[in-house]
Amino acid sequence: MSTTFQLDTSTSRANPTPKPRKRLTVPRIRDHKKDGQTKEPLVMLTAYTARQAQLLDAHCDILLVGDSLGQVIYGLDSTLPVTAEMMIAHGAAVVRGSYHSLVVVDMPFGAYEKSKEQAFDTASRIMADTGCAAVKLEGGEAMAETIAFLTNRGIPVMGHVGLTPQAVNVLGGYAARGRSQQEHEKILRDGKAVQDAGAFSLVAEGVIEPIAIALTQSLEIPVIGIGASAQCDGQVLVTEDMLGMFERVPRFVKRYEDIASVIDKTVAKYAEEVRDRSFPTEEQTYQPKG
Repeated sequence: MSTTFQLDTSTSRANPTPKPRKRLTVPRIRDHKKDGQTKEPLVMLTAYTARQAQLLDAHCDILLVGDSLGQVIYGLDSTLPVTAEMMIAHGAAVVRGSYHSLVVVDMPFGAYEKSKEQAFDTASRIMADTGCAAVKLEGGEAMAETIAFLTNRGIPVMGHVGLTPQAVNVLGGYAARGRSQQEHEKILRDGKAVQDAGAFSLVAEGVIEPIAIALTQSLEIPVIGIGASAQCDGQVLVTEDMLGMFERVPRFVKRYEDIASVIDKTVAKYAEEVRDRSFPTEEQTYQPKG
């Protein structure tokens, strides 16, 4: 039994709550795939706040504190301006708000590419300051040496190949990858290089489905798809996308709800009641005693 900080939904505050430490571990995620097969796909969603993590935790195997927070939370036009400080602040909040899911934090652009030593400094800081279990970084063969350097020093790494948003300027946009034979072969090489370097799992984003299936079948580690294939070993989406917080979403997103409309209607009702002075009522105000 250990103590973790959980949100008290009756007060909207984080309070220490005794909870058995049943959090999934890196070995358990890696071993989810046995002999090249995954019986039950892994469920992964992004999370950026403690309350969001609390709501997602019971349903997910992995919570990803993605650098997509740059666009989703901060309104940036890409993930490139995201800093390590931003990732650490949100990563720590997600760890505080969860106790079951494995928490993985993205390494931001420019914080790991220069050298394997730079990557270690950033990754070790992220893990120490957030309490997360692993980091994720983009890149295949080019990052294999860095991945090996990190894993050999006790930092679990989730890889990311295919469409890599941090390389959007080199790729020329967010189009699906793998349409040419050259790209097809590169994605397969990248996946194997990441696996051989010691990564415990791999995100395959925006790749043509036959390639996603071939990649999944060729690797012993779990391949988590986003815009890939239902035949991958798991799936991940940006939570705000699948909840319908934005009007425009990538083709590979299924909008399971229209939360934006719910918020709009609710706030419109609040504004109406404020303006006609029907809120607050006696139930929401303090009256003299006696």
